[in-house]
Parts: sequence; C-alpha cells; structure tokens
Amino acid sequence: MKEIRLVVLSGPSGAGKSTAVRVMEDLGFFCVDNLPVILLPKFLELVAQSSEITKVATVVDVREREFLREFPSIFRAVKEAGHKGELIYLEASDDSLIRRFSETRRRHPLSSAESPIEGIRAERELLKEIKAHADKVVDTSLFTVKELKEHIADWFSSPAARGKMFINLVSFGYRYGIPPDANIVMDVRFLPNPYFVDELKSLDGTHPSVKDFVLLRTETTNFIERFGILLNYLVPLYWKEGKSYLTIAVGCTGGRHRSVVIVDKLCGAIISEYGVPRKRHRDIDKG
Repeated sequence: MKEIRLVVLSGPSGAGKSTAVRVMEDLGFFCVDNLPVILLPKFLELVAQSSEITKVATVVDVREREFLREFPSIFRAVKEAGHKGELIYLEASDDSLIRRFSETRRRHPLSSAESPIEGIRAERELLKEIKAHADKVVDTSLFTVKELKEHIADWFSSPAARGKMFINLVSFGYRYGIPPDANIVMDVRFLPNPYFVDELKSLDGTHPSVKDFVLLRTETTNFIERFGILLNYLVPLYWKEGKSYLTIAVGCTGGRHRSVVIVDKLCGAIISEYGVPRKRHRDIDKG
C-alpha cells in the first residue's frame, strides 16, 4: 500500500488551526476539515488508491466530542498501517484566546456566557489527552497571523524538501515561561547581565554594545565552545532517531539580552549537514 503523509492539526478554538490548514493547502496538502476521526482509516485507504495525493492534513477539535477519546488508538492504528503520521497541537494562553475572541466577536463553541473563559477551560480538559500525544506543540500566543504562517510554512516545506531536520533556536525569558515545544533548554543566567549596566539596559541583544558586553568574556567564550560541541554531537543523534524537528531554547531572565546574543551566535555555529537552523527571539520586545 502507498504510504500517505498524514498531518493532524489540533488545539483549542482560536489557536490558529484555520490559518495553519490554509498554509498547508498552499504547500500541496490535501486538506479536510472536521473529518470524523472514526472515518480516518477508511479515508486514507481511499486516498492511497489515488496516484496524485501523497500528503493529507486534517483538523481534530471539539467538534469531534464523542470521538475524541478514540482518537489516540485510531491515530496509532493509522501509523501501524504504514502511513507517516504527525500530530501538531496549536496552543495559546487564556489571555491570548480571550483577546482573539473579543477581536473577532465570535462566541466560544463551548461557552454560553459572555466571557469565553469557561469554554476555554472546558475545551482544554477535553483536548488534554490529544495534547499529550502531540509530536509538536506550537505556542501561538505571541504570533501574528503572518508569523504563524511563516512558522508552519518553514516546518512543512524547506526542511522536508531538503531532507534535513528543522532546528529552531529560540531565545526566551524565564519570567515568561519556558517554550512548551523545547527539546533542549539551556539557562544562561549565569552570564553577566547587561540589564544592570545603565547604558545597556534599554538596548537589546542585537545591539553591538550588548553583544560585546556578553561575548567578550572568558566564561561566555568557554560556554559557547563547549555548548556548540555538545549540540554538534546531539544533532546527528536526533537525526538518526528520525526527528524531523528540534527546538533548542536558550533562556535568561527577561529574554532581551543574554539569550538573544547567545542564540545569534549559536545559529551560525551549528552544523548544517543534518539541520536547517532558524532563530526566533520570543521575548525581545517585552519589558
């Protein structure tokens, strides 16, 4: 039987599933929204008979209420049948979801009250088992629509097309939480902090003065050398295990200075034989 690449998108209402599925349609995926999960094996059986369709994407959310508990076993059966299955879970904070429902003036599908918070919490409870089985969790809280489109396009196009792993380097602030999709987390709060230097406090890690402050230190030089060696050892091993993505998160207190400098430096130091390094400074504009 022909192998079909199946991508299942899930997550709470307002997290960006509709945007993501439109991007995947542009990337050549045959997209089906709200297909009952119980019909998924039969659907793939029919798709496998087509000579043109090799990539399929579908959305699973609370509209599947009675079938949600059956999804993990059905998804496992699909992969055991020889298809390549990926479950991508789009997440967002309560505040972000409330703001989005307010901006669009939509009512949450599980909420009868004016505020969507009750529906959001109920939906998280219904989807928690699906999230636990996700291959990748994408926190869209801070993404614009454009950034989400770029993230999905990067994920499903260039790395796969080049036969390489997608390596996402993310700077973040511990004050705002560790990125939920991080595979490797490095804390660089042991490095001297530019925040406590008056002339550097208002700048960020992309400024030459901040870079010099962080990089022209013996402890920083030694750290980057050793961490770079570790990553260049680990990346091929992740690739060997069949990982199609790897997220390396580097954190400092606020995510504006040290972590930004280190991610910029590491992005050029990681070997590209196995991966396609990309960087994102999650919290650089905060505080």
